[in-house]
Amino acid sequence: MPTPAAGSARAGSGECPHGRPPLQWRRLGAGHTPGVAIQVTNGAALTCTFGAAPGTLTVLPRGALVQAGGTPAATVQDHAPTVNIGPFGLCTTPTNPQVAAATAAAMGTLTPQPCVPVTPVPWAPGSPTVLVDGQPALNSSSTCACQWGGVISIVAPGSATTVLV
Repeated sequence: MPTPAAGSARAGSGECPHGRPPLQWRRLGAGHTPGVAIQVTNGAALTCTFGAAPGTLTVLPRGALVQAGGTPAATVQDHAPTVNIGPFGLCTTPTNPQVAAATAAAMGTLTPQPCVPVTPVPWAPGSPTVLVDGQPALNSSSTCACQWGGVISIVAPGSATTVLV
């Protein structure tokens, strides 16, 4: 069996054959190419670093309805709490006032409370090349910050059709 040439990747090693640093790989759906951001649409599955359950992205049309893969396309402006970004079950961060109060009442034992996302800042970075109704398209590499310290990320973009953005 031949040995890999210098600079080539070993199968399954996570190394880039071009000598670049390894990518962080995560599954985003069948047919997805790791390292390539894809368009996010209504119904995308989300996670929060302090949430106990997955959440869902809801895209409400503004202006002209733009679809990707047959569902409404999301933009970086789709960040309204409970309107666009649903709750993540229970919140576990002590910076959330509800969690802090319940934890204090339990004499220091962390006591998760119902998640109510607080996301005053749009998703970032968004697509640098694709606009949806005048706003950068939301892509699978975007994240949104919760005021209580959580980082919301996209784990399944919602569209069955891959649209590179």
